Amino acid sequence: MPIVVHLDVMLARRKMRSRELAERVGITEANISLLKSGKVRGVRFDTLARICAVLGCQPGDLLEWQPGDDPPPGPGDAAD
Repeated sequence: MPIVVHLDVMLARRKMRSRELAERVGITEANISLLKSGKVRGVRFDTLARICAVLGCQPGDLLEWQPGDDPPPGPGDAAD
């Protein structure tokens, strides 16, 4: 997947465990684990905002796009 999640790196920098982040954000520890592994297809902006607020970071600190296996645009996707 071309989107790489760096949540584990940010947690290590903040010396915070997944359990604490989950409690403070208001989502399950299982969802934090899925986010860390990159095994999610999406994340709500309000959840991302709460994670950033707790970790004191920007969305770009957590998510990175790497070119490569981009799927072709599907119906309803924005085209440039």
